[in-house]
Amino acid sequence: MRALARPVMAAIFTCTTLLGYAPQPALADRALGTPPRVLRHEAAAGPIRWKPCPEDDKVQCGTMSVPVDWTAPLGEHFDLHLARSPATDPKARLGVLMVNPGGPGVSALNMALDHEFFHSEVRRRFDIVGIDPRGVGRSAPILCDQDLVDAKPEPLFTTEDQFRRAEDHNRRLAADCAGRSGLIYDHADTLSVVRDMEAVRIALGEPRVSFYGASYGTLIGQLYAERYPDRLRALVLDSVMDHSAGVDAFLTQTAEAVQNAFDQFVAWCARDSRCVLRGRDIKAIWAELMKRAAAGKLISPYDPPDRLSAWDLVSAAFSAFYDPQWYSFAYYLKEAYEPAATPVARAARSRAEDLTPHSFPAVICQDWALPAGGFGGFRDKLRAMAARAPQMRASPLALTAVSGCLGRREAPVNPQRPIPAAAGPVLLVNARYDPATAYPWAQRVARQLGPSARLLTYQGWGHVAYSHSDCVSAAVDRYLTDLTLPAADATCPAIEPKPFGVG
Repeated sequence: MRALARPVMAAIFTCTTLLGYAPQPALADRALGTPPRVLRHEAAAGPIRWKPCPEDDKVQCGTMSVPVDWTAPLGEHFDLHLARSPATDPKARLGVLMVNPGGPGVSALNMALDHEFFHSEVRRRFDIVGIDPRGVGRSAPILCDQDLVDAKPEPLFTTEDQFRRAEDHNRRLAADCAGRSGLIYDHADTLSVVRDMEAVRIALGEPRVSFYGASYGTLIGQLYAERYPDRLRALVLDSVMDHSAGVDAFLTQTAEAVQNAFDQFVAWCARDSRCVLRGRDIKAIWAELMKRAAAGKLISPYDPPDRLSAWDLVSAAFSAFYDPQWYSFAYYLKEAYEPAATPVARAARSRAEDLTPHSFPAVICQDWALPAGGFGGFRDKLRAMAARAPQMRASPLALTAVSGCLGRREAPVNPQRPIPAAAGPVLLVNARYDPATAYPWAQRVARQLGPSARLLTYQGWGHVAYSHSDCVSAAVDRYLTDLTLPAADATCPAIEPKPFGVG
């Protein structure tokens, strides 16, 4: 899940030779399974139509027609959008690396256009293919009324009336988004995304693909491995979703994760002389800020004269812990706690566009069963989270997911379940103090995948370990290129965050 903080960086026909590259033979002894056969219903999609990407003519952008509803392959179709960045050394090419940066709702097409995320050896050996999931980016994006999205109630409900208004809001928002977006709204689940991914594999003419998924993209990887184990050469799960977590574990374990991230920020400030709050009681400052926010008296330090709610404050902290951005967050807290005598009024804002992309609830509520148990049950869940996370109170991302599904009448089509054991080697990586995907999730998914899976722990902070540690990225690159897993219980040391602009 990556939508709330920074961008991580927020599908069938004949087997043809593309770009002059013949599909490479699979590594049968160590790859995930054996070459697949084409399934008839997946052959119902169209070919990929390629052209140079307008952003970068060295990358190919493509579209292919796939069914909205894979159970009705001859029904309505939509254009799935993808991009392919060719391997820089065709003679050393190993095949296709499909990628997804998570969200749900972040463009994977843009990840293929990003030549900085993966190191040169990966880009040398693989065609990097990013597919915008259905309902996301350029692939029939789910669009909703901006004002209605902005009107979402904050989920720290204290009364049953607030809870009921949230249910009503969700129903109105779902009706609005579905009315504007068509049938795709009801078919945005990750199982359908996996079917699209398999359609792309067949259209590319690849007997197997490798896959790197970050955050919510790890769910795509897990479900693809479950449904198509013979189609995978290598699978990297970075910052791992646990699709077996029930609603209570989903909420409490993520609350513990973001509280651990807060505690790590406090510990850093005590040891780093560049923290502007060093030597001060940050938890006391935080308590005072939360008190002011609850009273409607906390002025936004960077957007006066706007007021910050308790939910705004918690969400700001959560976002800061993604990188983490400890230095700037310390300044943010200081300036909120000790505001300027005369706040500078903000400039007038132009009105946002009427429509906005908003796929998050459509995906989450089809992938997860997150019953709240009415207002009483929801209130009990808030209390349980607050007991485990006294400062943060909840994970904004997880609580947004649960509150965003309140009032939804349709049952999820892809509810939680344990992932079956893997058919071959899988590499999982996770930061111990990841604020979004709780470290115990990675441990549990590794156990579910069985002895062929290996968890590499980054002993530091932030979300998406590949981008935070050269040790982690080197291990991932080595696995992708030669299928060598790190040793059991391997770890990578923490790297202290630095202020922006400091090398």
